[in-house]
Amino acid sequence: MGSASRPILSLLCFTLLISSTFSELCNPQDKKVLLQIKQAFNNPYVLTSWKTNTDCCTDWCCVTCDSTSHRINSLTITADNQLSGQIPPEVGDLPYLETLEFHKQPNVTGTIQPAIVNLKHLNFLGLSWLNLTGPIPDFVSKLKNLTSIDFSFNQLSGSIPPSLSELPKLGGLRLDRNKLSGPLPYSFGNFPQGLYLFLSHNQLTGPVPTSFAHMDFGYIDLSRNKLEGDASVVFGSSKTTEIVDLSRNLLEFNLSKVVLPKSLTSLDLNHNKIFGGLPVELTKLNLQYLNVSYNRLCGQIPVGGKLQSFDYSNYFHNRCLCGSPLTSCK
Repeated sequence: MGSASRPILSLLCFTLLISSTFSELCNPQDKKVLLQIKQAFNNPYVLTSWKTNTDCCTDWCCVTCDSTSHRINSLTITADNQLSGQIPPEVGDLPYLETLEFHKQPNVTGTIQPAIVNLKHLNFLGLSWLNLTGPIPDFVSKLKNLTSIDFSFNQLSGSIPPSLSELPKLGGLRLDRNKLSGPLPYSFGNFPQGLYLFLSHNQLTGPVPTSFAHMDFGYIDLSRNKLEGDASVVFGSSKTTEIVDLSRNLLEFNLSKVVLPKSLTSLDLNHNKIFGGLPVELTKLNLQYLNVSYNRLCGQIPVGGKLQSFDYSNYFHNRCLCGSPLTSCK
């Protein structure tokens, strides 16, 4: 090779080197933090693609980058049983995260990581099917951009913080299948309308707050707790609620005086102390599911709509309920 061509070749190599250096989209600070998270979780197999010499925006699994700023905006690890240990505090060092999700990781333990409070852009916070313990921290209410929270299937305990109702954009709250106790917060009647609320399979006690009369839930599941008294406040003619599950509590109210939303498609009231009769309005609803068994209901099952299409087991074990699909009224 001639001496004249060597400078050209050197320049070409240098240009390629510079080009490769600046072609990576991933923010270097975000990349550093993600590698720290990988190390904190003991370098799990699911994060094998997280390598120092590859681009976290294009080559790494479980993360996405904003198309303009190229900052990490999503960290989602849902591959079964891949992580172990506590959620590392470094998750709070990804300031542009909009989605943070760890799902079906039974070896992830400890409490809800306090550093999450730094994630001011967070829309979805999903820490579900883990083994988290301790209370639901108050700081969650400071994440004002949250539209959905899922803490289901953990070992969380203590009372539900009333401050969660201060989240102005929240559309979904899942706290089901934990060990939460104490009353339902009165402030939960102040949530944004249409909220999907899942609180089943806990140890909640006391009455359903009267403030729920002003709340139009899209979906409300309070089943398998120890709630008492009048839950008729969840219903109302002007509401647009589609699914109500109040089963397996200690609720006691007159069902015949309840005005049901026309939007209702599923109603489960089984295993309570509910009395009175079935409202005739049930025949006008497009019900996909109905269960009123194991209560204290009386009178004839109204004829019409879909009421006779449900199995007798959806009506049995009441005080004196009769008519199809149960035995005829005397």
